[in-house]
Parts: sequence; structure tokens; C-alpha cells
Amino acid sequence: MSEPRKTIASDTGNPLHTLRNLWPFMWPVDRADLKRRVIWAALFLVAAKLAQVIVPYFFKWATDALDGKHDGLQFLPAVLIAPVMLVLAYNVARVVQLGLNQLRDALFARVGQHAVHQLAYKTFVHIHQLSLRFHLERRTGGLSRIIERGVKGIESIVRFTILNTLPTLLEFALVAIIFGFTYGLSYVAVTAVVIWLYIWFTVRASDWRIAIRRDMNASDTDANTKAVDSLLNFETVKYFNNEAMEARRYDDSMERYEHAATRIWTSLGWLNLGQGVIFGAGMAIMMVMSAMAVQRGEQTIGDFVFINAMLMQLSIPLNFIGFVYREIRQGLTDIEQMFDLLDVNPEVTDKPDAVPLEDTKGSIRFEDVHFRYETDRPILHGISFEVPFGKTVAVVGPSGAGKSTISRLIFRFYDIQEGAILINGQDIRDVTQQSLRRAIGMVPQDTVLFNDTLAYNIRYGRVDASDEEVMQAAEMAQIGDFIRGLPDGLDTMVGERGLKLSGGEKQRVAIARTILKAPPILILDEATSALDTATEQEIQAALDYVSRGRTTLVIAHRLSTVITADEIIVLQDGMIAERGTHRKLLAKKGLYQAMWDRQREAQETEEKLKDFREHDELGVVVRKPPPV
Repeated sequence: MSEPRKTIASDTGNPLHTLRNLWPFMWPVDRADLKRRVIWAALFLVAAKLAQVIVPYFFKWATDALDGKHDGLQFLPAVLIAPVMLVLAYNVARVVQLGLNQLRDALFARVGQHAVHQLAYKTFVHIHQLSLRFHLERRTGGLSRIIERGVKGIESIVRFTILNTLPTLLEFALVAIIFGFTYGLSYVAVTAVVIWLYIWFTVRASDWRIAIRRDMNASDTDANTKAVDSLLNFETVKYFNNEAMEARRYDDSMERYEHAATRIWTSLGWLNLGQGVIFGAGMAIMMVMSAMAVQRGEQTIGDFVFINAMLMQLSIPLNFIGFVYREIRQGLTDIEQMFDLLDVNPEVTDKPDAVPLEDTKGSIRFEDVHFRYETDRPILHGISFEVPFGKTVAVVGPSGAGKSTISRLIFRFYDIQEGAILINGQDIRDVTQQSLRRAIGMVPQDTVLFNDTLAYNIRYGRVDASDEEVMQAAEMAQIGDFIRGLPDGLDTMVGERGLKLSGGEKQRVAIARTILKAPPILILDEATSALDTATEQEIQAALDYVSRGRTTLVIAHRLSTVITADEIIVLQDGMIAERGTHRKLLAKKGLYQAMWDRQREAQETEEKLKDFREHDELGVVVRKPPPV
């Protein structure tokens, strides 16, 4: 069964499509203040471009005034057409234009950052809504890198599209109008050809560079994934002395990144050179045309300087066209995978008419449940059983029988293909996932903690709990004495994934936060199977306390932990092979009794070997281990 998917919009690489998706974030319907900022930024944008076009005129007038010519300046007072005043006006106009541009950027900054914030938040929320299958198949390091690059890509698209593309198009239009009315269509034609060649070359070269960028991103993601995986499994690396192998794998990815990054910078050099040649040739043609016109007396020296100044000013936004196109395309490349994430449909969703789970003081019931992870991988075959309210039912069986799958189905991490799972008579597919999971507490086999304090991890069961309630839950989980013995108490950091704590301590933290959650339904998924016998007995006492008065489903490997269950269900190959109390199942002398005997023999052997090791440590000479 594959994850449902929609058409991935980012694959088209269409900036207009991306802008349509981004527009609701740049023009948010519920933020009148941001809309006003957009309007004022647009006004300052237009004003800045008008000021930018006026600047070369002051340069032209100052040049002509220095040459003793004042044609076309009769509309100005005599004092203003003095060369010094025109030079001052030229510089004032430049400052005004710069100020207007800075005001535009300042006004739009909050709008752009709001878009980045909202899209990043939307992606984060969406990822948490995706199915367990999706997260089991993803690699955390690569996923975090995709989000990081995607956020930066969104910021580039928002900033460069709005703050650079639109002003550049406006400036092109103003320059074409001025050249057409003042100097004739020949100047407009040359300008149009230069701009067209410049953009054509930039687009072709940038598209070529995009493919290199994808290779670089893939290598970067792969290197980051390997680094994160290696650091998360630091102890395993040390156990097997594989530091050199991990370094070699990381170095291989970084070598591919180095090669792609080198090609990126080399191709950028060729792109800049080509752009310079095209614009330089166009500028030379227009300057020659103007120089010849000056020689014929058709233009003044001021006109020659004006055309040069206009072209120099035009080179800035024209260069930005190439830069902006590259940034937008590279931004699109960076957010392709982020859009890919947003286009993945959650496998498990609430129905449109889903209702909250009602009074949960009822039973859990499986009715002829069939489930498979993939089409060719059936797991459960017609499972039917009930966990009455306040009772404890245990599910045991060989590895791979489908025990842990049952807990995942109750949490609705997956939807079953046939049958029904009911809580208090309600099909869990008809209720909201939030209300369903609020009613269930879980103590898993492998408790993974957040890299934060003990208080944070315990309070995760109920985030609004007070410190007194947190400590009370810790006491009930038999971890209170341990916490009081720590220098920082509840403020003690537990380390990455809780690695600073022992297995038993982590399990007690998991029990404490489940106590704090106080759910009516409790699932214990092999909660003690990874612990030693002594620790298991201590944890089991805490679990017995937690499960008191609750509907409890125990998924167990060690049969000694379920002998007091009201009913024990034995799974084999996804089907119920036996069911009954511990005593009745032993009397049947079937699969359960065989499993019980094997575990008893293993336990007795472990105890004999333990006695042997203790005698040896006391200095007793033992030639050989005792018979098993």
C-alpha cells in the first residue's frame, strides 16, 4: 500500500504557479495591517523608479550647463539651472531614490517574513499529520534539511519576485518610453534586442545550472542524513569500531557535494561573462550611435552622458533579472521537496462528519479485523476479541505474530482493510483522531525522550500540569527518590533520546507521564521486555498501579508479566491460536504452554549462570560451569 499522493505542483517549475500559491500568504485576508504595508510598499516602489529615471536627467542638464547650453531648461528658474545647483540636485535625487527603495524594503520585510513563517508552520503541522508509514520510510536528517532549504527558498521567491522583478519591469517600460520619444525607435530597438538576448542567455544558462544545483542538493541531503544517523547512533559506532567507515561514507557524500559545488561556481563565472559580453556589445552600439549624433549636431554632450547614465542604470536591474531568475529557479529547486511534502496526502484522516469519542469507560473490541501493511504482506487474519472496561487482556505470541500491530491499529496509525475496531461501541474510524488518542495512554518498549529536562518529559503527558503534579506522578512511577538525588532535580537534562538515563529510568519516566495523562485506556507494548529481571519486577509493580481501574491491553514477550491478566490471547501467524487465563492455557498444553516452558528454562539457566558468576567473584575456584 503506497502513500496517497497528489500531482506535485513544484515539478512544473513554473514561477507563476508558485506565486499563485504564495499570494494568500503575501496578501493575508485576516491581516489588514500587512495589506496596508503591501500597498505602501507598492507606492514607494513606483516613486523610487520615477526618481531613478529623473536622476540621469539632472546629470544631462548639469553636463549641458557646464557646456554653456541650457536648451530645454527654460521651465526652471535661472538660479536652479546653474551647474552647481544641478549637480546638487543630481545627488539629492540619488539619495531620495535610495531612501524610497529602503522604505519599500522595510515595509515589505514583515510581509515577506510572515509568508515564510506561515509556510514553515504549515509544513511542520502537515508533516505531523502524515501517517506513521511515511515517517518510518523517511530519514530524519534528510527531512530536516529539506525543510531548512525550503524555508530559505520561500524567502528568496517572496523577496526577489516582489521586490525586484516588478520594479525591473517598470523601469524597462520607462526607459523604452523615454528613448522612443526623445531619441527615436532605433534606440528602443537596440535596447529591446539587448534585453531579449540577455534574458534568453540568462534563462538557458540558469536552466543548465539548475540541474547541477539538484545534484548538489542531493549530495548535501545525503551527507547531512549520514551525519545525523551516525551521531544518533554514536554508541553503536563505538561498539563496532566503525568510526572510519562512517567517516568514509560521509566523505563520499561530501566529495560529490564538492564536485557539484565547484561546477556551480564555474558555471556562474561563464554566466556572468556571457551577460557582460551581451550588455557590453549593446552599450557600445548605442554609445557609438549617440557619439555620431553629437558629431552631426543632433545631440548634445549632455545627451551622450544621459544615454550612458540610463544604460548604466539599466544594467543594474538587467543584472538583477538574471540574478532574480537564478534565485527564483534555485528557490524553486530548493522548495521542490518541500512542496512534495505538502502534496502528500495523510493516509489516515478524519471523516468530514467525525465526532469526538464519547464516554470512554467502555470496552475495546476487535471484530473480524484483517490488516496488511502492503498488498503482499498480510499481518492479521480475522482477529476478534474484547477488552472489557476495567479489565486487563494480554496479547502474546512469537515474534512477527502481529502483536505490536494491534497497538498501532488502536491508535489508528493505520486503517484496517476489513472488520472494525470499536471503543465503547464507536468505530474508531468514525471519531476524531485527537479525541481517540487523548483517551489512550501508551508505555512502549523503547521509550525515546526529548533532549530536555526530566520535568519537560514527564509533563509531556499533560502540558499544563504543575510541578507538584509532575513530582507526584514521578513518585507513583517509583522515580521520585532518583529525581531528588540529582543535583538539578526535575531540571536535569536527559540527553539526546534520553541516553543519560538507564533503561529502567526511562521506563519510569514513560510511566510517570502516562500517570499524568490519566487516560481511561492503557496500552503496555512490551514495556518491560528490554529490562533485567530485578528492574522488570520494580517496573511491573508501577505498571500494575497505573493499570488499576483502567481498560488495559498488554502486549508482552515475557509471559511472567501477564499471568494475572483477566484473559490472555495467543497470536500465531496473525491469527488467534489460543485464549484463556494463564492457568487454563497451561492446562491446554498447547502453544502457550510450550512458550512458558521455554521461558522458564531460559530464566533458570540465567539464574544458574548468575550464581556461578557470583561464586567466581567471591574467589571460589570453579573448574567448569554447573550443568544446565
